[in-house]
Amino acid sequence: MTRILLDDHLLRDLLSDDLSEELGRLLADHEPATTNLYVLRLCKSVVSARGGALTGSWPGEQRRELGRRLLTLPEDVEIVPMRTLTYRMAEIADSQRVSTLGAEVVAAAEHLGAPLCVWEGDDSPGIRAAIAAVGASYHTIPR
Repeated sequence: MTRILLDDHLLRDLLSDDLSEELGRLLADHEPATTNLYVLRLCKSVVSARGGALTGSWPGEQRRELGRRLLTLPEDVEIVPMRTLTYRMAEIADSQRVSTLGAEVVAAAEHLGAPLCVWEGDDSPGIRAAIAAVGASYHTIPR
C-alpha cells in the first residue's frame, strides 16, 4: 500500500476519528504518514489551545484524549525520520521560498514518493510550488 503525507489538521482528524468523506476515501487506499514538525504543531495545540484552528475551540477532555492518541500513535502512522531529510531540507530551503516546516514536508513527500495532503484552510502557495518543483503531488482536502 502506498503512503500519503498528512498535515497536522488531517492528522488531528485521523487520530480523533473525525474523517471527512474525501480523507476517508484516501485512507482506504493509502497508509498515513506525517512529519516531525506537523506532529509538534499538533502537540503544541493540544497543550496550549490558544484559540487556533487546530484544537483551540475543543473542550479540554477532547484535547486530552487527542494528546493520549499522540503519545501512542498507531503503528501504521509513519513519522518520517528527520535525520533522513535534513540535507535535502537544506537544499529545498535554499532553492525554494519555504519555511523549515515547508522544507521538511516537501522533502518528506519526495522521500516517500507520496502526495502531500493538506487541509484546504492551510493551502500554501509556497509549499505548493516547492512540491511541484520536486515532482510530487499536492492535494487540498476540505473539512
